[in-house]
Amino acid sequence: MQNKSHAVMSQRAEARDSLDDFPTPPWATRALLEHIIERKTRGAGLSVLEPACGRGYMARTLGEYFGEVHASDLHPYGYGGCADFLTAQHVENSVDWVITNPPFRHAEEFIQRSLPLARRGVAMLVRTVFIESVGRFQRVFQSTPPSRFAQFSERVPMVKGRVDKKASTATGYAWIVWERGHSGPPQLTWVPPCRKSLERIEDYDPEFLSVEAAKEAPTGQSDLFSQVAAE
Repeated sequence: MQNKSHAVMSQRAEARDSLDDFPTPPWATRALLEHIIERKTRGAGLSVLEPACGRGYMARTLGEYFGEVHASDLHPYGYGGCADFLTAQHVENSVDWVITNPPFRHAEEFIQRSLPLARRGVAMLVRTVFIESVGRFQRVFQSTPPSRFAQFSERVPMVKGRVDKKASTATGYAWIVWERGHSGPPQLTWVPPCRKSLERIEDYDPEFLSVEAAKEAPTGQSDLFSQVAAE
């Protein structure tokens, strides 16, 4: 019999040929910039590359903190350029930051590709379990240890193809950050509870906003009749 518990059904599992289209809620990107990356390392005079931009949820949010945002994706979602980050030509030290939510199956390659490009740092949003692998430790973390591992204290719900304010998840996420000039072992920190303070209603799709508006709008007796019918 299939196990349909919340923890199992909420896990993110995709086919090997999947585009891994799970947009990042904008508040989770703001959390990185407000609580993890120091203010002096971001600003209007700095640039950032988002190489897995999808529909632009993270790239648009990065535009709130950086003066120049370069966004692209392997698939033409209609936002940014269309390019394969892992095979396209890039100039070393060409941007200040590389920040993205990489496809899970290619996260290691995204990290290794990003590190030579960034003058100030790289930040990758990954599932918490990403740090558990012995092989990954040997291939990535041993030779190029991050400066910070920032675990979300709240869950970050990600839904295929959209951002959904009502979604829930059993999957934990964290930001892994590499900062130029950092010395010493990686620092473990937590992203504090911040969703309520960083979330904005305009972060969500117009379809969601119209549904929410319909729920909140006064409709006279029909509300009462609907409530009675539901009961």
